[in-house]
Amino acid sequence: MFGKLLIGVSLYSVLLFAKMPVDQKIGQMLMVGFHGTSAGPKSQICQDIHRYHLGAVILFDYNPVDKSKPKNIANRKQLKKLTAELQQCSYDGKLLIAVDQEGGRVQRLKSKYGFYGKFPKAADVVKSGTSQMKRTYAQMAKELKSVGINYDLAPVVDLDINPKNHVIHGLGRSFGKDPKTVEKYASIFIDAMHTYGVLTALKHFPGHGSSMGDTHKGFVDVTNLWRPVELEPYRLLNKKADTVMVAHVFNKKLDARYPATLSNKTVNGLLRKKLGFGGVVITDDLQMGAISKRYGLRNTLKLALNAGDDILLFGNQLDPKQTVSTKKLVETIQSLLKSGEVKEKTIDRAYMRIQNLKKKL
Repeated sequence: MFGKLLIGVSLYSVLLFAKMPVDQKIGQMLMVGFHGTSAGPKSQICQDIHRYHLGAVILFDYNPVDKSKPKNIANRKQLKKLTAELQQCSYDGKLLIAVDQEGGRVQRLKSKYGFYGKFPKAADVVKSGTSQMKRTYAQMAKELKSVGINYDLAPVVDLDINPKNHVIHGLGRSFGKDPKTVEKYASIFIDAMHTYGVLTALKHFPGHGSSMGDTHKGFVDVTNLWRPVELEPYRLLNKKADTVMVAHVFNKKLDARYPATLSNKTVNGLLRKKLGFGGVVITDDLQMGAISKRYGLRNTLKLALNAGDDILLFGNQLDPKQTVSTKKLVETIQSLLKSGEVKEKTIDRAYMRIQNLKKKL
């Protein structure tokens, strides 16, 4: 009887999946940023979540359009209400609501909004010892959970191997130089998040620790600086990681043509086949200068999808003149499917990986 029931449930899932409109499968693959401290039924973001089954949103405190007003995060009570409203707009109550909350300079829930806001950067937290580290990250996870955030775009597992690197080393965002040390501390972070039902993202694959430049601003070539040891944290954590975030770094040794985010050789080849990662791959913000200054929107989407990325991140944060709507993203991807530049099985695979990820919530 139980066997028949399982087959029935499985068959039901397959039928449900087959009936899912393609625009809603596409919607599940998008993470977008939006302006607003509330998300009532008539708000654009709520309508997008409802219509396209938008899979994820990313929240920011800093408002690039009006510095005197918050973008999404004003205070604890408001944020809790916002995330509840966003979930009510979703068809499954499992909208991924993400922030960048690492500690140090990178923490969106700041003291001035009524949050703790004093979580130490990775380089300092390792000095406190593992017991204190567990308490620190449990406190961080509990705070995220208390306001309805279920996806933390952290921990950083880049190796601290270039003292001239100002993006990772300069901001103290790395747990150390040694892969096993990084794995140990990243595991503590992930375990703390999982205790409170928060998903995580290892970043920035295939390694940003050796770089000299900042992909927010433009093209960053790590060909002569990058070392294979930078892959080790991903190999060591590949069964534990919920998701992996791919960086926009260019490395001729891995792909002579495309940066990691848009590279099939790097995502499908190296991360999935060679390192054995079967989970969700999320891009770094596709509006960063490293991508936006070199590739148009259509080409960016085509390359990212064919590279094997599952969640495509558009933060609508870096340049107020370059915001992109969910409608535009969905319609562009539909056009790529229609022309045969992207295959529907690519969308289906990503959709299934995302559904498996959401089962953890």
